[in-house]
Amino acid sequence: MKVFLRANSATTRSQLSMSSSWLFTLASLASLSGAITFNSIPDAHLDTSQLGRVGIAGDFSGISLYQYEGQTEQPFNTNGSSQLLTRLPNGVFLNLLEADASIQTMCVFQGEVMLGGNFTSVGGIQSPGIASVDPSTSQITPIANLSGQVNTLLCDDSAGKVYVGGSFRAADSTNAITWLASKSWASLPFAGFNGPVNSITKAPGGHVIFGGTFTGLGNTSTPSTPNEQVINLSTATIAADGSTSSAGFSDPKNIVCKNGGVDGAGNTWLLEDNTPGAWRASFNFGFEPRKLRLYNTHQDGRGTRTWRFTAQPINGILNFTYIDPATNQNLTCTSECPLSNDPSVEFQDFIFVNTIGMNGFRIDVSDWYGNGGGLDGIELYQNDIFAYAINDFNEPSCANTTTPSEATATGPWTVTQSGQSNSQYLSAQLSKPVASDAASVVFYPDIRETGEYIIRLYTPGCRQDNTCLSRGQISVSGTLASSGVNQTMPTRVLYQTNEFDKYDQLHIGSVDASSSSFRPSITLTPVAGQSDSIPGDNFIMVAQRVGFERINSTSGLNGLFEYDPSQTTIDTADFTSSAFIALGSTFSSDSAVASLVANNDRTFVGGNFTSDNVRNIIAINSDGQTMPLDGGLNGEVLSMYLSQDQLFVGGRFNNTQNGSTSGLANVAVYDSSSNEWTPLGAGVDGTVTSIVPTTLNLSDSTTEDVITLSGDFARLLAFGSNAAVEANGFAVWVKSQSNWLQNLDTPAPFLTGVLSTSVTVSDNETLYAGSVSSQVLRAYGTATLSNELGTFPIKIQPPASLLSSSASGVSQHASLANSTETVTGVVTGAFDENNGRNVTVLGGHFTANASNGSTIYNLAFIDGADSNSVTGLGTDISEDSIFLALAIQSDNLFAGGRVNGTAQGSSVNGLLSYNLASKSFNAQPPALDGDNVVVSSIKVRPNTGDIYVGGSFERAGSLPCPGVCVFGTSSSQWNRPGFELGGDVSSMMWTSDSVLVAGGNLTVNGTTTFLTSYDASGAHWSAFSGASDLPGPVIALTPADNGGSQIWVAGTQSNGSTYLMKYDGSAWKSAGVELGNSTVIYSLQMFTVTESHDSSDTVDANQVLMMTGSIDIPGFGTASSAIFNGTTLRPYALTSNTNSATGSISRVFVQNENFFTSPENNDMPLVFVALIGLAISLGVMVLIVLAGLALDRYRKKREGYIPAPTSMFDRGSGMQRIPPHELLHSLNQGVPGAPHV
Repeated sequence: MKVFLRANSATTRSQLSMSSSWLFTLASLASLSGAITFNSIPDAHLDTSQLGRVGIAGDFSGISLYQYEGQTEQPFNTNGSSQLLTRLPNGVFLNLLEADASIQTMCVFQGEVMLGGNFTSVGGIQSPGIASVDPSTSQITPIANLSGQVNTLLCDDSAGKVYVGGSFRAADSTNAITWLASKSWASLPFAGFNGPVNSITKAPGGHVIFGGTFTGLGNTSTPSTPNEQVINLSTATIAADGSTSSAGFSDPKNIVCKNGGVDGAGNTWLLEDNTPGAWRASFNFGFEPRKLRLYNTHQDGRGTRTWRFTAQPINGILNFTYIDPATNQNLTCTSECPLSNDPSVEFQDFIFVNTIGMNGFRIDVSDWYGNGGGLDGIELYQNDIFAYAINDFNEPSCANTTTPSEATATGPWTVTQSGQSNSQYLSAQLSKPVASDAASVVFYPDIRETGEYIIRLYTPGCRQDNTCLSRGQISVSGTLASSGVNQTMPTRVLYQTNEFDKYDQLHIGSVDASSSSFRPSITLTPVAGQSDSIPGDNFIMVAQRVGFERINSTSGLNGLFEYDPSQTTIDTADFTSSAFIALGSTFSSDSAVASLVANNDRTFVGGNFTSDNVRNIIAINSDGQTMPLDGGLNGEVLSMYLSQDQLFVGGRFNNTQNGSTSGLANVAVYDSSSNEWTPLGAGVDGTVTSIVPTTLNLSDSTTEDVITLSGDFARLLAFGSNAAVEANGFAVWVKSQSNWLQNLDTPAPFLTGVLSTSVTVSDNETLYAGSVSSQVLRAYGTATLSNELGTFPIKIQPPASLLSSSASGVSQHASLANSTETVTGVVTGAFDENNGRNVTVLGGHFTANASNGSTIYNLAFIDGADSNSVTGLGTDISEDSIFLALAIQSDNLFAGGRVNGTAQGSSVNGLLSYNLASKSFNAQPPALDGDNVVVSSIKVRPNTGDIYVGGSFERAGSLPCPGVCVFGTSSSQWNRPGFELGGDVSSMMWTSDSVLVAGGNLTVNGTTTFLTSYDASGAHWSAFSGASDLPGPVIALTPADNGGSQIWVAGTQSNGSTYLMKYDGSAWKSAGVELGNSTVIYSLQMFTVTESHDSSDTVDANQVLMMTGSIDIPGFGTASSAIFNGTTLRPYALTSNTNSATGSISRVFVQNENFFTSPENNDMPLVFVALIGLAISLGVMVLIVLAGLALDRYRKKREGYIPAPTSMFDRGSGMQRIPPHELLHSLNQGVPGAPHV
């Protein structure tokens, strides 16, 4: 499935965008093979048209809008598990099903996808090592009867078989076998190899080529003296039926560890006279016995004549072969096996015909000699050489050996019941971070002869003891010989997260026999650290057993074998005729082939090998001629991918064999047409383990072929003008650009994790294996939002102190202000367009590169009017500062948080002031003071220059001013807003020009409250109406309507969970929506929508409430942003991080806070709206005047007033007649009362 992504040109604001209109060319309902459908999610219809520019701030490296079912923000797995993946139409990787360990190989066989790997389950279905999946339905078909690990698959539809290679047992083969279309195993003529198979391919001539770590064909064999490992009966639970009542003879344990054949009390077990009976043993471990040894009794002429053996838990009667001591004939028996009564026959051995696993058995005595049956001794043997972590399961002290198997353990180990596993085992619970010496188990096997052995470690499944999330990695080392170059085994790091029982092949090689002076040993210890990959406080490791299996097979090979499928038998004399076997014979000892790929005329062989003319990589053409590939490479090759004439190679190397091509650090490409090696950039700084192709669209219409690398590397090395780049074990090479995707300054998807392999299902459909975190847009800490997501022209990086730590990420149930130790990324932003500026301000805890090449710490300015130049504060402010709140007033920026340093010679603590016009510090407000000063919110009082600062502090300068303080820009002084408030403020908002609402953990006049209201006109604090109904401190709040009479709040309850409530103007109401326990809400914001939804009691039909943070949505998982329409909570935006952690969004910031205004309400130009308002106001004033005149006339008429004379004479004479004191007295009278009707 190809995904079409293309870059948009820069917008007028110089912001890069990735538009959903061209993200895909597929329909909203795409399908995989016509059956798996991708269901699109309806658009959220947020109306951002009245908001101006919109920014998203957070801690993330990639972001997507929620567009398809199946999208998540789950990080990639770090516990060794793997997934089968496909791609959604928007390019995001979709998890189809989960495996409990790695999927290492895939191929398509007769319409189904075959999976091979180190897993024990796929999609929760037990299927160790191999399974098949129907790509049209994702239905899993388990494949049984393989035990071990599959490394490689070659599907041959025409032959009706799948060649399977790895480190396993299946049927009567080891490490190689075929799976047939008839759904059955079929061994190859040579029954596999004596070592692991790593790769299988078909050469141009049709022969099948096997590559691996083997030296011969054939199955493993028994030791030269078989059936000598004693099964411990002494610690079993022993019981009997029908025992005699005679003292000293009734205890069935009498015959355990008694191999002398001596009759007598305490040595013999007898049945009642003339009565059949049974001897029973049950165990806490499983075993596969190969020999039973019985010692008959002759006590008082008694003895057992016939018996049968029943295995448990299958309850099956088993068959034996034995030698009749009277005739020396080899005979068989089942239900009535005979036992000799000849006193000269000390014991008889009975060989099991079939290898049957069991954890218990019973011996039923059906006939007897004399008066009744009985036994003097019993022993059970196996071929397998095991050492158990629990010593009760190891060989007993009475075994005929001076070096019985045993184990020693240090640490807090406890015995865990076997459940569905082979045996009980040890478990250790260790505190994180794990120390490598916190626990250990050392296994000492009973190796009775020196030779070549396969060493396996057996690990019980985690599902049965419910420890899958707590398990992680262990380190396995070994001492195998008393001296020499192969004295120790290479240390292996293994995952223990398998859901079902598994074994890992640790080593193949020589092991010295146990003696009084030397014991071979295998040691298990935990891998140190593991804090990031395991949730919770504890790590659990387990120890069960190790096994050693002797190798004895056809030699003559060295990592390569050529098989002609038309041949039904293998003649080792033909080895010399094979170019591949001949090539292997030139390799040095201990060579290994890791990868094979072929095209129409040649087969490429890569691995860890040397010969006279070549090292580690070579090719053989169709004529059998070797092609040295410029002498090969100077280090191990682990993975190859062939694309036409280009061979991409990964491993551990840094140059060609002859040193002719530098820059080949662990990855290179070979051009077969020119016979030249070329670098990919300058390579990477660690091992490349897998190379997987995929496609992206980084231009308007062209699909790009890209190459992904996974491995143990941390950086892409610098080359040309490209600096070194953090990579975290995953990189993408864009072939057309000859550069890493991480270096391209273009909109691109975000990808990180591991890809181990891929398979093409059809011409436009590809499945992948691995664990990947992906999002539509690569964006670091901040993004733009309008009709699509876009990026700001800045690359945000975590602070240097957090690059290699686990401190980043969401702090559960804590506001940003209360968890500053873990804050990273962009926390807040603002847009400044005052006085013709076009500046974007970003604050948080991060680093970035300024346009002049310097490093920016925590506060950045992007000047759109100056070609998007990026600047910072310089070095006056501490690099450890964290900015949580921004506010712009005229030319001044106020930035607060956990901020320390100096500016203009003044101390800065919690808050700084910066002039955006002059790009310099202002004279600073007196520093805030307190035990742990943090500013969490800054709000400018509307229509004033007063800056209200809220957070955790006690004083501003010398002024006592807890929780909230006011800085007057006109007076440059702090003022205390009222005297009632105390506590810590998390968020604030103005609901009118004079009313400020503050939330947090507060007190008003000494009474605890979580939400307060401040009346600026009266300088008075009071608890918000009904605030006592809130169940815990308020972390975030936002207006719920345009008038500010209704508000939404989110906070933390006393039990640590998150609550969401609305005040509707008269009372508080719960949102009535379920939030998961891990929910963290950083901010709330109402949005108008362009398409109405069903109205509810809490949210109007044309609005939705957006939450940001890490929102745990039941049935979905976490979303960094979610929207609530009053009835339904749904994801809105999803984020990911590069460090295998979930991302988060702290807030959405906008240019214009017109959240309650819709374009439908503003169709008329504002000038006409103003004129109409003015006309209405004038009309109202005229009506008021006329009403006043009428009322005055009516009053005068009721009180007897008559019209005054109108002639000048009368007026003047009247004035003369009024005494002056009367005139003055009237001025002191009150206004007459209203007329009474």
